[in-house]
Amino acid sequence: MRSSSDPVGACDAVDRVTLPRVSSEDTDAGIQAATGLSGWPRRAVWRILLLLPAGVRVRLLRRREVLKFLIVGGTCFLVALVVNYALKLTVLAGKPVTALMFATIVSTVLSYILNREWTFRTRGGRERHHEAALFFGINAVATLITAAPLWIARYVFELRVPEVSRFVQEASDFTFGIVIGTLLATTFRLWAYRRWVFPQQNVRLVGSAPDRAA
Repeated sequence: MRSSSDPVGACDAVDRVTLPRVSSEDTDAGIQAATGLSGWPRRAVWRILLLLPAGVRVRLLRRREVLKFLIVGGTCFLVALVVNYALKLTVLAGKPVTALMFATIVSTVLSYILNREWTFRTRGGRERHHEAALFFGINAVATLITAAPLWIARYVFELRVPEVSRFVQEASDFTFGIVIGTLLATTFRLWAYRRWVFPQQNVRLVGSAPDRAA
């Protein structure tokens, strides 16, 4: 019978992976071990993880690849957010879908660099040009997935001025375009990267001990 006083220990037993107990005191060290991050990036991720239930933190710290992918995704999300609104409120004021798609393309280039060199750095199995072509092809599909909810909200549900207020339009754009679109596209990307872009594990192991340990 499982003790209610040790939920993290119970999670460890279920997953059968030996890990230090994760708490508000040692999550920071766990992040460093899982990602190799240091300084303010590590502290920022630590503060975010502390908002999650202990069991979720345990699972994320065990799944280093997924954790790194989410960190890269969060970084690229912020880049897309800034670029999207910078364009939408200036040169592309009347073209919200175009602004979102351009912002997505910019963040995708950054995503390829970070994912290849950090998240999936030990994965591979394809020629570099083939890998890049697949990556950007998958992200072309993901860009359409990102834009689809916004297009539906704007032109099917007609959540746009003058049918609705400016506030409702902006709230809808954020919810459907940034939140829902990004969530759907991120899920698709993780699956597709592992399936097609970086299909083989441990084929790009580097020679230095620190890299192997990370």
